[in-house]
Amino acid sequence: MNPAQNTPTHGAVAALRAKTSSTRLQAAMAVGMHPDPRVVTVLVQRCAVEPDFFVRDMLTWALTRLPEAVTLPRLVAELTSEHAQARSQALHTLSKINNRSVYPSIVGTLLRDPDDEVARTAWRAAVVLVPDGQEKALAAKLVTQLGRGDRDVWLSLSRALVGLGEAVMPALAAGIASSETRTREHAHATLLLLEDPDAEYDALIEEAGRLAARTADPVGEEEEPLC
Repeated sequence: MNPAQNTPTHGAVAALRAKTSSTRLQAAMAVGMHPDPRVVTVLVQRCAVEPDFFVRDMLTWALTRLPEAVTLPRLVAELTSEHAQARSQALHTLSKINNRSVYPSIVGTLLRDPDDEVARTAWRAAVVLVPDGQEKALAAKLVTQLGRGDRDVWLSLSRALVGLGEAVMPALAAGIASSETRTREHAHATLLLLEDPDAEYDALIEEAGRLAARTADPVGEEEEPLC
């Protein structure tokens, strides 16, 4: 395939592989300004390897300018890539396109992806794309990840759960009743964030630790610090 050969985007497509990020950024912008369905594969492939965040975001914008009939199948296929960045960027782009038909492809193993960045992107995308009436079911899936990772991972999951609003309450109640200390702490922190979305998260974690200690297993378990 020689995408966009002899079109205004031909030179820009070639420049997506330039050494300097500023040149690649301008190239991605140029491709987006002249949408051509023939470049979809090149854009998706570049998303998987592009090291610069701003260029990746521009590539996503360029993809959103193409017909969904072209982009959606290609992006959904990328969700099973062996490369974490490919999965993460495809999820991000799908959330920007905002077509809920892809939701079933997101709420399976991607919510539990072993790569934290992929999982965090999947959580955000799922909250954006969840169909009406399925918020509680999504919350039940998300709370299985409570206690995972470091502070930034905790915050990402808490924000995703808060994005579901009151529908998250039954799932959080289950988390608060967990026998796992970190799960209880994370559930409490999320509930506190739901009550005060503008609160400082580190302070909420501190308070959550105190609340979780009150519901500790009577037999007792060693408290694990959040790393």
